[in-house]
Amino acid sequence: MAGYLVEDTRKVTTHRLVEMKQQGKKIAMLTSYDYTMARIVDGAGVDVILVGDSASNVMAGHATTLPITLDQMIYHAASVTRGVKRALVVCDMPFGTYHVSPADGVANAVRVMRESGCDALKLEGGAEIIDTVKAILAAGIPVMGHLGLTPQSINKFGSYAVRAKDEAEAEKLVADARLLEEAGCFALVLEKIPAVLAGRVAAALRIPVIGIGAGGQVDGQVLVVHDMLGMNEGFSPKFLRRYARLHEVMTDAVGRYVEDVKEARFPNESEQY
Repeated sequence: MAGYLVEDTRKVTTHRLVEMKQQGKKIAMLTSYDYTMARIVDGAGVDVILVGDSASNVMAGHATTLPITLDQMIYHAASVTRGVKRALVVCDMPFGTYHVSPADGVANAVRVMRESGCDALKLEGGAEIIDTVKAILAAGIPVMGHLGLTPQSINKFGSYAVRAKDEAEAEKLVADARLLEEAGCFALVLEKIPAVLAGRVAAALRIPVIGIGAGGQVDGQVLVVHDMLGMNEGFSPKFLRRYARLHEVMTDAVGRYVEDVKEARFPNESEQY
């Protein structure tokens, strides 16, 4: 398998991610929601592919992540898994699928793993969901934690502002991170928190800490692929770096196609049977 800047083409596992932290190797993580994008992202050498509930926003056009269903997440995760050879595929558990009870969370988690073929699951929250996290882990399912800005709790927070800026919330985040590690989570995502705090958590934990809007002192980074490729023009948070301007490229290509069709320039003689 050809990779870009990747020498080790072995399948990435949860154990290998911990090894990467121990060796001081940074972890590159991106989202994907379909087979074609997943093949590109995997082939470029990304270590972890997150089938994020951000599909609710970028794929379905919802204002929040809350409306996406378990069936829809399974569909996206199965599509991604079929396109991936190397990366670890992590699927978000959507809102409401692990909050009712540990038993309910395990049942839904088993469905996602069995029907999608993904490698692990990601859950948002700390002490509030720790019993469910433990139950899912006890069922043999790897879990990645997620603290800081947790988009599924948008109605509780009321905004997407930076989290854990005050001391009390910062201390709770550190305590929650330790709880998740002690429970057996293999990694942790920290979203939109002060860089110093994120670095403190990464230094305190044995498991890798992956940031999004959490500075560079963590063990890896994650972005939404549509954002970093410049397919979404209206979303420009401080932490986002655009590596391409695909909105412009794609709009131009479609526009030229429309023009060629209307002017009868497509198809030409070599493009027909």
